[in-house]
Amino acid sequence: MANTKKLDIGNSDFRNLMQGNHYFVDKSLFIKEIINSQSAVMLLPRPRRFGKTLNMSMLNYFFDVTQPENQQLFKDLKIWQAEDEIKARQGKHPVIFLTFKDVKSDNWDECYRQIATVIANAYKKNKYLLDDATLDENEVRIFKQILSRNADVVDIQFSIVTLCELLYRHHNEKVVVLIDEYDAPIQSGYKLFYEKVVGFMRSLMTGAFKDNLYLYKGVITGILRVSKESIFSGLNNVTVFSVLDSRFSDQFGFTEEETRLILRDFEVTTDFEEVRKWYNGYKIGNTTNIYNPWSVLNYAIGYKNGFKPYWVNTSSDSLIKDRIKERDAEQTRSEILELIKDKTIKKEINENFVFPDFNTEKELLWSLLVFAGYLTIDQHVGRNYYQLVIPNYELKTVFQDIILSWLSTEVKIQKTLLEETTEHLTNNEIKKFEKGFKKIIGDTFSYYDLDGEAEKVYQSYVLGLLALIGDDYIIKSNRESGEGRYDILLIPHDRTKNGVVIEIKQISKGKRESQKSFVKRINETIAAAASQIDQNQYYKELVDHQVNTIIKLPIVFAGKEPFVFPV
Repeated sequence: MANTKKLDIGNSDFRNLMQGNHYFVDKSLFIKEIINSQSAVMLLPRPRRFGKTLNMSMLNYFFDVTQPENQQLFKDLKIWQAEDEIKARQGKHPVIFLTFKDVKSDNWDECYRQIATVIANAYKKNKYLLDDATLDENEVRIFKQILSRNADVVDIQFSIVTLCELLYRHHNEKVVVLIDEYDAPIQSGYKLFYEKVVGFMRSLMTGAFKDNLYLYKGVITGILRVSKESIFSGLNNVTVFSVLDSRFSDQFGFTEEETRLILRDFEVTTDFEEVRKWYNGYKIGNTTNIYNPWSVLNYAIGYKNGFKPYWVNTSSDSLIKDRIKERDAEQTRSEILELIKDKTIKKEINENFVFPDFNTEKELLWSLLVFAGYLTIDQHVGRNYYQLVIPNYELKTVFQDIILSWLSTEVKIQKTLLEETTEHLTNNEIKKFEKGFKKIIGDTFSYYDLDGEAEKVYQSYVLGLLALIGDDYIIKSNRESGEGRYDILLIPHDRTKNGVVIEIKQISKGKRESQKSFVKRINETIAAAASQIDQNQYYKELVDHQVNTIIKLPIVFAGKEPFVFPV
């Protein structure tokens, strides 16, 4: 029987989804894990659009003591099969639910007003407390000032714990505090007003969770675990469950079983292996095969339009793009080259992320890429070191686009020139290839303005090749093959296409050297390179892959000018 429920993508209000009879992937056992956790306060960093806000909304409606009718929302879900002591918590606790996901500004004053508005809305939800006779005159005054966004900054900083006390006194039950996307204001202001926003959020968090006698459970989500020293200083009751930990590992993102069910319910006829290739690949703790939920849902309703990278760029991308595009980031780009080639790289992952350090500690990029969902863990190899990998093809296209953007905007190599030149190479149109290649190399040398470090230029070209044809070819560079080392090897997945082996040599031109002597040396170097390709069998991998036609291509650089001669 076909599924009759509709997807409401982007709607993160749990009650709205359930009452509207919308499709819902049942993550309700998340509630049980929260209740059973021995931690009073839990920080759960996950990538964007991995279901954080919806899960927090579900917790809100489950615990909320002011809306006992919410019980109906859960009776058909897995949580209602749990033990009686778990179900007894439904509708038992006052809840403070704050989401900072939309707090984004380029100046602190506006950011502060947005935060104050989020807090004022939480007070508005609990405005009935003003009728409580136990509130004294000062408490009423502060409550009304927070409501009207005229409160003193100190009262705002302690607004959560203040509201906790008032709710506890009224209901005689401890309070659940939910703070969603706590680091959104910090990411927004890390370049512009970092110290101010961190100072404020530190005070807000400390007031909410340190020695809060009225707290039942605290749950915090975000993308990053911002260092304890900067945000959670003094809080010894916060337990972090990041993407490196196994607790809650299947509660954000879709498991393979959930993904298969979604595609079956929406009658998606695509080969599941293709879906796996595009949107699978995340490893959270010890749980493998976690799918990107945003992409899976979007694909389920638009699969007839083919696969797309639905996980669109957001603010965290700018940090990544800026770092990759830096002039001195050759090592970073070299490692991205390995990742695009479906290799792993070994990196130290630092969970205590401090934004100012990002400007000086270049290796923090890899921690950001993991926690933001651009890379995932392949395996833990010791202490804080992990083998990292691009999780799926969707993310691979993101890295390819970043590289192409760098080549276009920084190196000034137009994508069309790169495309045409690469096509000439793989089609064995060597004269046309040489013309385009000389233009590409000239632009790249101009970018670096270097004479003696041509490796950077070659690497840039290989990165461009990877970004353009990495899906049709296995591209290797400076690797062992046969009896020696080749420089660039293109192995087609379709063995009827041309394979390519490139050997690069360099010579210098003497200031008083005659043209005849110079040309002779070029020809001798070309011959030596061609001989090296054959004698060392640099094409052996192409033969092993049963490639029908092999293009052997020596390239000689005389200064900044390349000379290309096919064998």
